[in-house]
Formats: sequence, C-alpha cells, structure tokens
Amino acid sequence: METTEYIDTLRREGELLADAAERAGEHAPVPTCPGWTTGDLVRHTSTFHRWAARIVAESLPGPVPEDPAPGVPTGTDLWPWFRDGHAALLRTLEAADPAAHCWTFLPGAPPPLAFWARRQAHETAVHRVDAESARGGELTPLDAAFAADGIDELLTGFHARTRSRVRTERPRTLRVRPTDTGTGTETGTETGTGTDTGTDTDTATGTVWTVRLSADAPPRAERSADGPADCELSGPAQTLYLLLWNRLPLDAAAVTGDRALADLWRRTSGIG
Repeated sequence: METTEYIDTLRREGELLADAAERAGEHAPVPTCPGWTTGDLVRHTSTFHRWAARIVAESLPGPVPEDPAPGVPTGTDLWPWFRDGHAALLRTLEAADPAAHCWTFLPGAPPPLAFWARRQAHETAVHRVDAESARGGELTPLDAAFAADGIDELLTGFHARTRSRVRTERPRTLRVRPTDTGTGTETGTETGTGTDTGTDTDTATGTVWTVRLSADAPPRAERSADGPADCELSGPAQTLYLLLWNRLPLDAAAVTGDRALADLWRRTSGIG
C-alpha cells in the first residue's frame, strides 16, 4: 500500500470512530475491550494520535515514552478534542518529508513516514471496530487488502518482537489464509523511501502466512504456504484481522487441524 492510502484510511477510520463513539456515549461499555468505556477508548486512541504526530513532526529518535496527553477532557468536550488530535495527525503525516527520519518500533518496518501512517491507520481501524461494538449494529466493512496488510503487520512485526508471549513446548506451525485476497501464494514486501506516489509497503494479494512457533524464540512468520501446518485459520481477511487482534471469537474463522494450537494463540497473543 502507498503512504497516501494509509493516510486516507486513517482519515476515514478516525471519522467513523468519532461518530460511533459519540453516538454510543462516553460511559458505554466496550464489548471488545472488557473493562473499558467508550470514553477510555477515545482518550487512549487520541493519546496515541498525538504521540505519533509528535514523533513525526519533531523527528524524535527513540524510544519515545507513551506519555498520556495533558488536559484530557471529559463530557461533551471529549469529541472535539478527539477530532482535533486526529486532524493534527493527518496534517502532520501529509506535510512530512517522505525521507524523514524518526523512531519506529517494529522489526522490518518500512521507512518512518510509511511506518507511522500504516501503524496509525491500523491502530485507528481496530479501535473504530471497538467503538462500533459499543454503539451496536453492523460493523463498517474493511477493505480486504487493508485487512491483509494489518495481518502482515501483526504477524511479521508485533509478534517478531521478543516480548511476544506466544510459545509452544515443541515446534509447531500455524497457517493464516485469507480467502478473499486473491489466489496466489507467492508474496513479497518491498520497503524503501518510495517514489513520488509514496509506495512504501506492498503485501501482495493472495498472501498466506506460515507462522513457526517454538519454546525459545518469538513466532517467525513467513509469507508463504510452503510445507505442512499443524493448524490453519482461514476466512475473509477482515475476519482474520479482527480475530488475530482478539476482536472476534475463534469460531468466526474456519479452523482446521489442531484447534488447541489456535486456542493457545488466542490466549497468549494479546498485544500490550
């Protein structure tokens, strides 16, 4: 995906999040985030919007602490405060030099501007789903290619870090197969400074991930369908994206093979 596409998605998802949260009300419980209210969700997301904007705007080296935003309002002032922070993040990303340098925090990340546009688009999309779960009613659909990109970020980025808690006593293999993003299994991801169109990250259609699990190392995700798998999760990319982010139950996808391995992933894969 191009950086401009991530920014466009971030704009859309932030607007949807604000609308859903305001309709739900500040004190509505969020079913997909037990213990949170909609107000908690909005304050959390906007704090991260402001954090990312500051890192990019000030070209900060890292790591940069995730400090709470000062002066967080409550009541009716909460919604314009969220929208102001969201708009400021969009302006920052749109104005930034594609070759800008600042801190990023995932292995194999694209260049910083693409990284932050991508990360905040997915951060906001997942929390938009949370806001819509608090509001009730149908979820706004996600583009399948964007959802597949989010699966890739989660598996090859977040869970490639040593802090991932997913471990198995003996080597096991989990496969993740979207059913609506094409038919190919050969994939590639290109990272670089991009061209004038801002092409920074490309997760090919038809991507299938094979995730190798062990006792002593974080999961190792490969963009391939080579070899046998102990368990496979398959379904629409949006379903797998939300399932892997623990926003849908395991039964939302088709599970073949050793279901205990899928259950283990579900129990231990939460991102703190």
